[in-house]
Amino acid sequence: DLLDAADLLAGELVHIVDITNGARLETYTIAGERGSGVIGINGAAARLVHPGDLVILIAYGQLETAEARELKPHVVFVDADNKILATGFDPAEAIAGSGLVRGDLVAGR
Repeated sequence: DLLDAADLLAGELVHIVDITNGARLETYTIAGERGSGVIGINGAAARLVHPGDLVILIAYGQLETAEARELKPHVVFVDADNKILATGFDPAEAIAGSGLVRGDLVAGR
């Protein structure tokens, strides 16, 4: 479900940013059991990201300029169990009621 919501393919290159400890790495997606909410970090990367860490997964694409201008990113907001709360197209968005502030408002202080 998470891969579909984020428009990611199994085996697609992703960058992982660990908000908890600041680690950054690149790896690839492996499809897990649908609906499980599992985001597993395997192999050597498991030394950098630990269960319970807050992470952001980022995928990039190479596009022609005209395509890039039309691209809308897929943003998936999840709860503590990685269940999908909302999806959107604005990376700065904060979910209503989450207590978070839009990312572009924080940067513009």
